[in-house]
Amino acid sequence: MHVFPGESAEYRAARDDLLRQEIELRRQTEAVAAARRALPPGGVVAQDYEFDELADDGTVRTVRLSELFRAGTDALAIYNFMFPRHVHDDRPGPRHGATAELPLAEGPCPSCSAFIDELDGAARHIDAHTNLVVAAKAPIERVMTFARERGWRHVRLVSSGRNSFAHDYGGEVDGQQMPMLNVFRRDGDTIRHFWASEMLYAPTDEGEEPRHVGTLEIAWNLYDLLPGGRADFDEQHEY
Repeated sequence: MHVFPGESAEYRAARDDLLRQEIELRRQTEAVAAARRALPPGGVVAQDYEFDELADDGTVRTVRLSELFRAGTDALAIYNFMFPRHVHDDRPGPRHGATAELPLAEGPCPSCSAFIDELDGAARHIDAHTNLVVAAKAPIERVMTFARERGWRHVRLVSSGRNSFAHDYGGEVDGQQMPMLNVFRRDGDTIRHFWASEMLYAPTDEGEEPRHVGTLEIAWNLYDLLPGGRADFDEQHEY
């Protein structure tokens, strides 16, 4: 292995031991991904949900779940944006723009906003291979106003305000929005549920967060590489 300037033999021995753990984690990650791909067929989606989307001319149009699959693709990931935020989330809302005028309880979740910041940056690369959509319960005009204020330009945003999608697929509990990620698979004219980030609702060990989309979150994964780890960081709209 590479030896870095000034390191001690004690450091190198401990680092080599950690490297072996990292390699084993990589193997386990690959095994879990293979097991996910090998899942038997999921449930057939019973209805072609209708979402609202803002057209280029500013009018609201209806787009069905089946239409979120582009031609030549067979997979679709939909992230449930907590907009409105959870009732117990008292972090500050945006400071500027029309979204700042909303009552706090009707505004967007800061953690979801931070995650979508990352998704928006990756969306052009994701779109080259598959379909990614962010769905919020808020009216589409409100969602797109916040998107413009946030600077999102690439991720596809829709509103599920007129359908039961969030409720049916784990993104709504007792009327509260939850940050669930669902993946769907199209086989001919049939759309099936493939996978969901169900660790959101799984028990956690002490000191853990659900990390149900943890492998997708750039900032949190970077913090795990730092001496102080994740510490007490909490996403905000502004810092």
